[in-house]
Amino acid sequence: MDQDKTPHSERPGAESVVCAGCGAVAEGVPTTWIFSVENGVRHYFCEDCARANIRAIEGRLDSNWW
Repeated sequence: MDQDKTPHSERPGAESVVCAGCGAVAEGVPTTWIFSVENGVRHYFCEDCARANIRAIEGRLDSNWW
C-alpha cells in the first residue's frame, strides 16, 4: 500500500482572493485588505471598498447594508 506522504505546499493566503465589494482580485491576502465574518463566512474587502465603507464596517453592519 503506497500512500502519498509528500507534504502539501498549500499555505493560507496562497490562493487568489476576491473582494466581496467590487470583485478586485489579489494574489494571496494583501496586508491592506480587511475581512469580515458574516454568518460564519469570511469575506475579504480591498482597501478602496474598506475606505469607502469604514463607518459601516466599524458599526459591524453586514456588507449587504452598504
